[in-house]
Amino acid sequence: MDIIAYVGLDVHKATVSVALAEAGRGGEIRQLGVFENRPALLTKLAARLSKGGRRLSFCYEAGPCGYGLHRLLTGCGHDCVVVAPSLIPIKAGDRVKTDRRDAMMLAKPHRAGELTPIWIPDAAHEAMRTWCAPERRRVLSKARQHLQGFLLRHGQIYQGVRAWTLAHRRWLTTVRFAHPAQQIVLQDYIHAVQDAEARLGRLTRQIAELLPSWSMAPVVAALQAMRGVALVVAVAVVAEVGDFRRFANARQLMAYLGLVPSEHSSGTSIRRGGITKAGNVLARRVLIEGAWIYRLPARVSRKLHDRNQELSPAIRDIAWKGQIRPCSRYRRLAAAGKPKVVVTTAIAREMVGFIWAIARIVQPTLQG
Repeated sequence: MDIIAYVGLDVHKATVSVALAEAGRGGEIRQLGVFENRPALLTKLAARLSKGGRRLSFCYEAGPCGYGLHRLLTGCGHDCVVVAPSLIPIKAGDRVKTDRRDAMMLAKPHRAGELTPIWIPDAAHEAMRTWCAPERRRVLSKARQHLQGFLLRHGQIYQGVRAWTLAHRRWLTTVRFAHPAQQIVLQDYIHAVQDAEARLGRLTRQIAELLPSWSMAPVVAALQAMRGVALVVAVAVVAEVGDFRRFANARQLMAYLGLVPSEHSSGTSIRRGGITKAGNVLARRVLIEGAWIYRLPARVSRKLHDRNQELSPAIRDIAWKGQIRPCSRYRRLAAAGKPKVVVTTAIAREMVGFIWAIARIVQPTLQG
């Protein structure tokens, strides 16, 4: 029988604090020290700890340092899990926090099996997730907000139905200010919007070119059968969720995305609040944005029809049901007087159920 030692790592940019918990409920837990965060040094440390045939099981918190350490340790043949920081058990009365104590507080519950590991993407999947980083799209949103705020401050208000249409852009060319400095600032804001739009367009074209070589490309294509889930939304959702097979049912995926109601119940008292927002922020945001389309009657547009051409009848049937039910529910909730943002969030949660059903049809056929 292998002797297992459980190693907790508190990882920072420059250092790694290491603690070790020996096997067995009463096994010793001790600090090993603070080491430089260098691959060669950590590899040597792991080799020293595994002498005598001892098997090691490492763990560390998910954070800004990414998955490089996980790939380093698993590449050396050791077990390693990356755990969700928000699900690490913490004593209510513990008011002392140091790197060494954090490492020990990882090693001990890891030995007890109390930590919740997260799903680790491979290098290709992580690259696609990097493309979906929210700051890439926030640049365009911020540029538009700055321009609209500048116009509003100076009483220049567009009277059309929608902003950023061709008519709105033509209107921007007619706006005149008395002072030359204000006109220069206006043009600078317009150029910032145009530059951000051009950058986002280039990124979208690049992802379309890279998509066929991605193992998750079939799932991305299948999810685009849903209304409100075009290329960018589909790639963002798949990149952030990853392996849909790890969710036994749609409710688990809804909870992962933070779209389920919060609840605080005790005895006969039941109190439910807004959504938890405890899950993936980017995927939740793009789904809520896509859910706004369900305020319109169910229909298959030309673009949606073209996206569905190569998909199986089973996927098309689920996608059509995914229009009928959310559209009906949107009208019902809106008629009941619910705020639009609440209705749209509820529709996004409905969308997740149909997305899970479509992904489970496609993903079991994928390898890895």
